[in-house]
Order: sequence, then C-alpha cells, then structure tokens
Amino acid sequence: MSTIKLFLCLLCLAYFSSNELYRRDLLIRILKHSQQKPSRFTITEIANNELGVKELTCHNDGARVEAYLSVVKLKKGAPWCAAFVSWVYQKAGFPKPRSGWSPDLFPRSRLARSALPGDVIGIYFPDLKRVAHVGIVISQKGDYIYTTEGNTTLQGGRDGDGVFRKVRHVRTIHSIADWYTERRVSK
Repeated sequence: MSTIKLFLCLLCLAYFSSNELYRRDLLIRILKHSQQKPSRFTITEIANNELGVKELTCHNDGARVEAYLSVVKLKKGAPWCAAFVSWVYQKAGFPKPRSGWSPDLFPRSRLARSALPGDVIGIYFPDLKRVAHVGIVISQKGDYIYTTEGNTTLQGGRDGDGVFRKVRHVRTIHSIADWYTERRVSK
C-alpha cells in the first residue's frame, strides 16, 4: 500500500512539475502535512467560530477583543487583527505566532508562494509603508482568497469593529505566511 502511495505522489509531482511553480509548491505542502495534527482545518474552524464577534464601543474593546489582545500582551484599545491571528493559533495549540504587530507575522522563513487553509495573509498599506492588516486563509477559489479577519469591517477596512469573512483578490495580498509547517532549525 505504501508503495502505491509513493508511486502516486511521484506521479503527481511529475505532473505538477511541468506546471507553474506555485502549483508544485502547493501540492508538496499538502502531501507533506496531510498526516499532522491539528489539521489546517482546525485553525480555520477556530477562526470561523469567531465570526460575528464585535467590539463593545467601537474602540478596540470588549471581552472577546480583550482576550485576543491578552495573548500578545496588549491592552484594551490597541489594534487587534494580528492579536486575533495569534489567539486563533494559540487555541489550535501552536506556540507561534505571538505578536500584535502585523509585520512580525511575515518573517522571511515563513513566507509562502501559495495560500493554503490556515495560512496568514498580509495586506500592505502604502501610506504606512508596511503590512498593516492580516487575516487567516479559509480557502482559495481561482484568483480569490476567502479569509476570516479580525478588526475589520464588512467593507474591508483595517481598523474595524469585528470579525468578518472577506474575499480578496490575490493581487491585493502582499504576503502569505505559513505558520502551520514546522520549521527545522539547522545546528
């Protein structure tokens, strides 16, 4: 049975290697991590269970928002999109990421070429000259990535009042980070 699985994996890799690089990267990441627990879908399920959470007074406050902020040791009133991502990962059992600063969620070692469920997307704001909003990938359909994001609005602002589902075109996404895949440190 394992010989058949290996053969099918090699066949898939051969097929995808003739296609675009991002598809090969996507297949390798799926095959490599299909046996790990918790699954990527644990991350997306936790994020989706937060849909509808709203700030108490539209000033980055409220019991749930403050719970997100506490994971990254920020006080009530601080922007919380990155804290939301960190809270979701903590609930899923991951030690990282743990930052309330959006750019921290995109170290070079975590950057990915394609989006898988549970990955983190970063939106760049030219006026701030940095990634200033983040969300969690739920799925991708063609050129559109479906996300769950905290501290946003239905219209998609970066300083909103709740947790919402967003649909973003791939061209609007500056960075994708894979915090799911275990990184091995060389000695």
